Amino acid sequence: MCNRLDPLWTPAQLAEYLGIPVQTLYDWNWKGHGPTPIKIGRHLRYRESDIMAWLDVCTAAA
Repeated sequence: MCNRLDPLWTPAQLAEYLGIPVQTLYDWNWKGHGPTPIKIGRHLRYRESDIMAWLDVCTAAA
């Protein structure tokens, strides 16, 4: 479901937030890991709610 107040993050913004290289996000996407990106045209974007949900799963598994 689309939430109009749910910001979209660029790969560069997410990589900076996580403290990882942008290439790692592309590798995760290719392997089916990490937060689920959405494709807008030829650009990848990440919903903030998907990022936070993914982080919650990661921290719960630790």
